[in-house]
Amino acid sequence: MVEQARQPIFFTELGVPDTLDGRFELICLHAFLYLYRLKSDHPPSASVAQAFFDTMFTDMDRGLRETGTGDLSVGRHVKRMAQGFYGRIRAYQEGLEHRQDAMLRAALARNLFGTVRESPGTIGAIVEYVRRAARQLAHQSTTELCAGSVQFPPPVAAEQGKLPELAGLP
Repeated sequence: MVEQARQPIFFTELGVPDTLDGRFELICLHAFLYLYRLKSDHPPSASVAQAFFDTMFTDMDRGLRETGTGDLSVGRHVKRMAQGFYGRIRAYQEGLEHRQDAMLRAALARNLFGTVRESPGTIGAIVEYVRRAARQLAHQSTTELCAGSVQFPPPVAAEQGKLPELAGLP
């Protein structure tokens, strides 16, 4: 998940802020996509999904400590991150399951860009990427996914992924 979330195109072409928050958001997005796929084969994949979640937040705990966050506040930060992740799961899941691009677009804009204004072409390319990633993961076997062989599609630059109705917008 981290390797995919660190693809430079997310920051250079798609405008996700290259900050701790932007990187966290991309990790959460890719973790959601992976867990969303595993959920479709629940219960066989439940133990892998739980182990992944636990490892993800143990790593975030370690990362906070390495950046100098005090021991007494790390737990609060990790708890807040986990609660935020659950909120993102709900928002992304609703957008994917209800085929509501507006809902997915709003959740992605709010989470990935925060206070940075994204362009319509950029957010359209990210919505398309999320839908392609969910479709691609759906076609991968649970055995491969549980073994850690996760294949995401390449992100597409906003100019290449621009939706027809967004062409020509600033």
